[in-house]
Amino acid sequence: MEEILSAAYPFWERLSDEEKAQILKGCATVTYEKGSSIHRSDMGCKGAILVLSGLLRVYILSDEGREVTLFRIHAGESCVLSASCLLDSIQFDILIEAAEEARAIVIPSGVLHPIMESNPYVGLYMYKQATERFSDVMWMMQQILFMGADRRVAIFLWDEMVRRNQPVLSMTHDEIARNIGSAREVVSRVMKYLSEEGAVALKRGRVEILDKEKLKKYL
Repeated sequence: MEEILSAAYPFWERLSDEEKAQILKGCATVTYEKGSSIHRSDMGCKGAILVLSGLLRVYILSDEGREVTLFRIHAGESCVLSASCLLDSIQFDILIEAAEEARAIVIPSGVLHPIMESNPYVGLYMYKQATERFSDVMWMMQQILFMGADRRVAIFLWDEMVRRNQPVLSMTHDEIARNIGSAREVVSRVMKYLSEEGAVALKRGRVEILDKEKLKKYL
């Protein structure tokens, strides 16, 4: 456990032996089933989440029920916005779910808070990570506002193909729509077009990339 935390958190070597012991004693390894809710405002302050395997999705929900994915957290990455209650200048109502079955190490807010109070390196890391994530949020907003749905779908499919290192993606149109901040009907039209162009093949709950070069034209 200590080796994993040391590699993931730059502040680890700046901690005292007592602070390291407190984190090691207080943290827990958790497994999340696909689709399970990990963080929302009425669940209280979660803490810092370090993903060991799988994928988490961070999103917001409109009053009309529309989901907009802000960014995703991959294996080896951490999320501090789930501990936003510790960041006084940041008020951000987000939701986090497991986009795939995931394992993660959670350092609870109750453990982090006193260490942040006494060790400035921990607080600096938390704010730096939050700032970097807001850069991801701005990129997603730019995509939604200024980029066509066909390109957003193509970029998402390409990134997923690269991440999974395989051309077959087990994803529904609804899942793709939630990830790119669009409507399912729009995604279905784009997917139909990409299928007719021979870039992808569509099957129930699955997308297969048939021609990378054709898909690449839309990036």
